[in-house]
Amino acid sequence: MADSREPLDAVHSRRVQLPRPKNSAGRNLSAAIAVGVALAALVLVATYVGPVMWYPVVCAAAALGMWEVLTRLRENGYGVYRFVVIVLGLCMIISTWQFSYPGLLATFTISSLTIMFARLFFHGRHTPPRNYLRDTAVSIFILVWIGLFGSFAAMISRLETGHVTGSYFIVTFILCVVASDVGGYVIGVLFGSHPMAPAVSPKKSWEGFAGSVAFGAVAGVLSGIYLLDSEWWAGLVFGLGIVVCATLGDLVESQFKRELGLKDMSGLLPGHGGLMDRIDGILPAAAATWLLMNVVVL
Repeated sequence: MADSREPLDAVHSRRVQLPRPKNSAGRNLSAAIAVGVALAALVLVATYVGPVMWYPVVCAAAALGMWEVLTRLRENGYGVYRFVVIVLGLCMIISTWQFSYPGLLATFTISSLTIMFARLFFHGRHTPPRNYLRDTAVSIFILVWIGLFGSFAAMISRLETGHVTGSYFIVTFILCVVASDVGGYVIGVLFGSHPMAPAVSPKKSWEGFAGSVAFGAVAGVLSGIYLLDSEWWAGLVFGLGIVVCATLGDLVESQFKRELGLKDMSGLLPGHGGLMDRIDGILPAAAATWLLMNVVVL
């Protein structure tokens, strides 16, 4: 207890000081929180309703994401078919409703062939193709990044084992992704000082990645035990897999934007940037979720 004769200023000076953030969030937090709550509510309702609503939500997100990416590419001189790629990507997602991953494999093959052949005549039959390899490759990259990975996000809702339905798998997936984001954001802002990949994303730090690992691992273990009725180690493996894929997904989008000279993919979501700025880590994490759930849990 402080001495009653001790000056009041001296007592105040000994109060515990919270660590000052080493990095700025760089966003309008009030707008970001409001938009985040609205998106979370939509996802929760879709999760509760089941595949009949989850699939349209995934399709809408994929379509908007592809529109953002393809628009930015066209603005930077890439010769890509925007409408065609979006339609093909949505066909890949929708095919999994009835035919699961065999349908996805078939539609992805057809989509890739369509892009390869159609791009030959982007400038007409009488004009030689320009930048054919570059533009064909980036179009198929978009099909993989959003169409293929988005298909796995949709198929999570169809997973089922015993009394555990797809809704539980979706909630587990979302909780691990959110925990990874929150851990990386909080620890990175407060303590981040060692860049993880400065040439790709200067703001992403090893301290933030450690926070993502810690939060994601805890979320994975707890979700595995209480939601999926699985062993703790299965939840741990799942949580860590989500963290790694989500982090690498962030780095992929960072490099994509860096090559195009962009800060945000668009201004669609106030406080967040574009939709792809929010689902860049979710997409590869969804693919990891589906694979790990089938291998480890199911």
